[in-house]
Amino acid sequence: MPDSPRGEHGRPRSHADRWRAFRESPFLPATVLVLILAAAAGLFAGSYTYAMANPTPHSIPTAVTGDHDRPAARRFLDGMEEALHASLKLRPYDSRRDAVRAVDEQRVFAVVDAPAGGRTITLDVSGASGAAVAQVLAETAVKVGRATGTPVTVRDLKPLQRGDPRGLAIFYISLAAVIVGFVGAIQLSVHARDLNPLERIAFTVAYALLGGFVIAAVVDWLLGALKLPFAESWLILALTMFTSGMVFTMFNTLLGRWAMLPTWGLMVLLGNPSSGGAVSWPLLPSPLGTIGRWLPPGGSVNAQHTAVYFRGHQHAFPFLVLAGWTVVSCAVFLIWRHRHPGGRPTGEAPAS
Repeated sequence: MPDSPRGEHGRPRSHADRWRAFRESPFLPATVLVLILAAAAGLFAGSYTYAMANPTPHSIPTAVTGDHDRPAARRFLDGMEEALHASLKLRPYDSRRDAVRAVDEQRVFAVVDAPAGGRTITLDVSGASGAAVAQVLAETAVKVGRATGTPVTVRDLKPLQRGDPRGLAIFYISLAAVIVGFVGAIQLSVHARDLNPLERIAFTVAYALLGGFVIAAVVDWLLGALKLPFAESWLILALTMFTSGMVFTMFNTLLGRWAMLPTWGLMVLLGNPSSGGAVSWPLLPSPLGTIGRWLPPGGSVNAQHTAVYFRGHQHAFPFLVLAGWTVVSCAVFLIWRHRHPGGRPTGEAPAS
């Protein structure tokens, strides 16, 4: 029998009565979800379009060697900055060997060599440092060389692997690790609700290790898209998945059923576009290029990128970023574990 439009004792229901009934019904959270999903759709499209649709260089660290202050070289460099509508952060090096080492250590994205007494300028780009940056620099150098009458030779110091001509494979595998990481934690909270805190962490470690192995095996062994340093790449992917899973678990402890909102916002809306995987940091809007380094997706892409293309020059910073988020997430979860919606009394075995 449908609800009566009249309240208790047959009197008409007031607006307060109607609001109370709506608030206590399942329609309120459903309505809130409709609004949240609509907003999330717009934010998702907007964040990725803002970061990736029109990548524009802002400041590109560039090594210079040789007689770069001679008039021909100066005209070329000034022409590059004017054509790019950006500044080349020029860093002089005593030798080409030192400049190439700076590329390997990812301190610069290109090397401009202006030999003393020579007319030809050499531009060494690094496709592995950022395919879009290398392409923009190479195309612009040819045009500026013609406009200034300066012969220019363009070379690629660190070309991308044959199976990854656009340099996007690392972004995709890191994206998979991030999303599956927190989706796995969501599934544990739904289907393994009775897990106690240490058990939940242990199973998060388990699916992170297995999931990271499968991602690396599919990309390297099955598809041959990337030749990975397998053990290192596997562990980076596993750490990424575990970090992502624990970030959701932390928010689930603090916010309960609304934990997906900050997780999605942090990891997907903000973290992935600013990670430097799809668009290199010099081409991102400046705030994103700065923030992205400190978020788990950026740490994952940074560590994986160095492992694949710059072996022997791995940095501690991306691992510290992932470890920092992991430690904070685990600490919040364990300290406030009584607020987490899952778990069971200590000593009680999970129901079969």
